[in-house]
Amino acid sequence: MILGDVCSRSCGFCSVKTGRGLPLESLADEPRQVAEAAAQLGLKYVVVTSVNRDELPDGGAAHFASVIRALRQRVPDSKVEVLTPDFRGNRDALETVLQAKPDTFNHNVETVPRLYSTVRPQANYQQSLNVLQYAHLDAPEVLTKSGFMVGLGEGREEVQRLLEDLRDHDVQVVTIGQYLQPTRAHLPVVEYVHPDVFEEYKSCGERLGFRSVFAGPLVRSSYMAEIVHGEAERA
Repeated sequence: MILGDVCSRSCGFCSVKTGRGLPLESLADEPRQVAEAAAQLGLKYVVVTSVNRDELPDGGAAHFASVIRALRQRVPDSKVEVLTPDFRGNRDALETVLQAKPDTFNHNVETVPRLYSTVRPQANYQQSLNVLQYAHLDAPEVLTKSGFMVGLGEGREEVQRLLEDLRDHDVQVVTIGQYLQPTRAHLPVVEYVHPDVFEEYKSCGERLGFRSVFAGPLVRSSYMAEIVHGEAERA
């Protein structure tokens, strides 16, 4: 996770602290540090994510791009996936990230639109869909990926409509996992979804034409990301 450990948003499911993040000047060496860590660990697949930095004009997009370029230089044989914020829908910021040529562009919608006011109160469902579609249109060679949680009170028909929306906006890979409450101060778990239901969601996604669908109680956005990417490339 780059750009510090303080998020400008306060989502109901996330335990990252909210506030004003570190000045970018203090993070100037972070791209090199991330690339060096990837090299020392021998990583062949690197997932780079961040907190939201809405106070920055580009939302941190240029910093993302610097990290990607540093990884390309230090570990040229490794694949790079970015899991980004929505950049408040700023297409120029998105293009800045994509021009650095990640292998996978990931942005999570997190939940069905009806629950956004409690789960993602500072986000917009359609904006997130647009970001994903922009990514595909601007860089069709990059895999587009999104993920969401279940167990927050959504209905099965809502999940199906969400999957349809993702495909309609050119998303190629989707991950679906069980929401778990990080602390008592966060949103409660409404339902522990049965594994059979996850299989139904997986089958639905495959029928809709996703190149890869990973669904299960323990699945997270970066769950087995290298395998997910390889499966999607072969599809």
